[in-house]
This record gives sequence, structure tokens and C-alpha cells, in this order.
Amino acid sequence: MYIGLGIVLLAAGLILAFDVVTVDLNFINDGALGAILIVCGILAIVLSLVVSDRYRRRTVVDEPPVVEERRIR
Repeated sequence: MYIGLGIVLLAAGLILAFDVVTVDLNFINDGALGAILIVCGILAIVLSLVVSDRYRRRTVVDEPPVVEERRIR
């Protein structure tokens, strides 16, 4: 679910880090903002893979059948 968000953050961070688009704000450094977005994107992708893997690995417990067989004489 968060893989898409991670990819968007990663792409935006790479665009800002490699100066494809420059943002002319005095209080924001383009390279630093790009690096922060890259780290957040990678973190979102890794965490979503770890969390989804945890939900996929469910152990199945052997339970008795709900309907029992009747013995016919």
C-alpha cells in the first residue's frame, strides 16, 4: 500500500537532489530536501515490504473438522 507513496517520494527526492527542478526558497536547500525525501521514500518502501511479509506468514493450526463422520453399521 505504501510502496506507491515510497516511489513518489523517491522520485521527488531524486528530482530535487539532482537539480532537475530548482526551488528558489531561501529557507530550503534543494539538496537537503531531496536527500530527506529519498530517505523517506526508501524507508516507506522497506517498511511496507516488511509489514506485508509479516501478514503473509500466518501459521495454520491443525483444527479438528467441524463435521464429524458418522459410522454406519
